[in-house]
Amino acid sequence: MDRTVSSFHHSLYHSLVHLRFSKAESSSPPIRRLLLLGFQGSGKTATLNTILSQKKNPPDSSQTDQQHWVDILNWRLLIIDTPGWKLESEDATDETDSENQQSVIDQCSPGPHALLLVVPIGVPFTEHHWQGLWSRVRALGAGIWRHAMVLFTCADQLPQDMGVEEFIVDGGAALQRLVERCGCRYHALDNTCSDKSAQVAELLQKVEEMVQENQGWFFEMVRPSLGFGDEETDNERDEDRGTEVERTAAMFRSPPRELRVLLVGWRGAGKSSAGNLLLGCRVFESGRPTEVSVRRQALVAGRRLTVVDTPGWDWFSVQRTPSNIRKEIKLGAGLLHPGPHALLLVIPVVSTLTPKKRQALKSHLEMFGEEACQHTLVLFSCGDWLYGTSIEDHIQRDGGELLKLMQHCWNCYHVLDCTKANKDKSQVTELLRKIEEMVAENGQKPFLPVKLNQELDEEETSGRCILQ
Repeated sequence: MDRTVSSFHHSLYHSLVHLRFSKAESSSPPIRRLLLLGFQGSGKTATLNTILSQKKNPPDSSQTDQQHWVDILNWRLLIIDTPGWKLESEDATDETDSENQQSVIDQCSPGPHALLLVVPIGVPFTEHHWQGLWSRVRALGAGIWRHAMVLFTCADQLPQDMGVEEFIVDGGAALQRLVERCGCRYHALDNTCSDKSAQVAELLQKVEEMVQENQGWFFEMVRPSLGFGDEETDNERDEDRGTEVERTAAMFRSPPRELRVLLVGWRGAGKSSAGNLLLGCRVFESGRPTEVSVRRQALVAGRRLTVVDTPGWDWFSVQRTPSNIRKEIKLGAGLLHPGPHALLLVIPVVSTLTPKKRQALKSHLEMFGEEACQHTLVLFSCGDWLYGTSIEDHIQRDGGELLKLMQHCWNCYHVLDCTKANKDKSQVTELLRKIEEMVAENGQKPFLPVKLNQELDEEETSGRCILQ
């Protein structure tokens, strides 16, 4: 377990997208100013401590109780913790809030690159919360939402079979309105987790992507004004009061911003090469056996795509797959908590599928439970070997075993040609579309919930994950 988790964190750190920074900051780590905002008890200080726990530099003597400089990964961060808002008061123009706003502006000069709006998962986000948050955030200046992200705390309180996306859907119109206002940018933190490096690295990567969307600009906050309020603001507030049906449809009609996929299959099937093609860069080492599960991420066609490559299993029998390999594959599924949206079963088109091989594939998939087939898409690699033959004709000519496998996997399949990686981007976007269709068809079970049991001694013998 320790070896795999260590490998995961190592791979995540070194797989961060090589982001473009301004010329002025190219010779030194780019400075990013982060502002934590939220109601009292939302978990802002716990979030601050989680981020600071990853610092690699000694304490800065210039730091204050609210202002913290820290070096993490490729960034020089200034993190500002702010006094929590009182829910009883929605008015952001009272004297106390104005004084706090002035203090924030002074500490965060010349302005924050990101505003992290901290929302605890264990507390319902009501219309009262939304109105209080809206009035205070909007008072900081127009255009602020382009620099805002929702940061959910208490992620440990999410049910094992629920992801953040499902929590937002179930959270009601006020929470959906907030997430939508922030451009559907969000992240969830578990501040109780013993090893926080991976989730902090992912948060900072999302922040950097938002900064790049804003062409590197920070947000210049306005000075507090007790006379705040104008016709434009009233109109914007009215626009925010759309019906729940319209807002839900607008927010969730578009493709999900995050997809989690697990690459599984035989040894030498081409899983690592397929993962590189999906992410658009060489992040998995291909050409040699994968020994540990490795997680990589990238922005692909407007989605944050998380891919885990796993060691290959035996071609003919699950019993012939070593127990340590089965354990490694299950640990790989755990790296996609709360579970993968899709299991990509990689099969080379040049291979012949016999009854014994098909049964071995089915038995290996059963490591993930009886419902694994509903989340499995057969991904044919080496598509160039089709030589113009359609994948449908290839399936028909195989002699029936591929047809049986297709039926077992609900006829979800796709073919990749790695030789066209630089010429044909549509094959990847088409695959993502098929995954999203599968997610939609699974309805109330959009992903395969996997609870990683760290005590896997007994599970090694049976080869099963603990599923909820």
